[in-house]
Amino acid sequence: MADPAAELFNYLTVGGILFALGLIGFLVRRNMIVMFLCAEMMLQGISISLVAWGKYHANWGGQMLVIFILTVAACEAAIALALVLMLFHRSGKLDIAFWQEMREDGQPAYVDREIPEEREEDKVWPTLTPAGRLPSRDPEIDLHRSRV
Repeated sequence: MADPAAELFNYLTVGGILFALGLIGFLVRRNMIVMFLCAEMMLQGISISLVAWGKYHANWGGQMLVIFILTVAACEAAIALALVLMLFHRSGKLDIAFWQEMREDGQPAYVDREIPEEREEDKVWPTLTPAGRLPSRDPEIDLHRSRV
């Protein structure tokens, strides 16, 4: 039979890794659906840890608490889906920065300085040349590529 302490350590390690991955994903991403999935991943990491502690102590408390967590997570999923749909209908985007338009009066706007705004000259789309002709190439672009 396996050592119960080693088995507990393995479960807690998996739960901690799931929680850490969910936390990193929640803090790094701005897409609301990905943020929601990362929050769910954190809940699952906690649930694994609770079940492991319940098994280690031969107690059903951890398993019962996980059932309540799953119930609350299902309710949270319904509310989050409604919020995501409302945001998408208002803006056509799933970017979390849109929520600052719905802040209280008198609150300063959060300015995201890490992502530069898209300029009009960046919106140049390439065109295809007619069949059988080589496209004209600018030698300056071949020598110096500013975006690499």
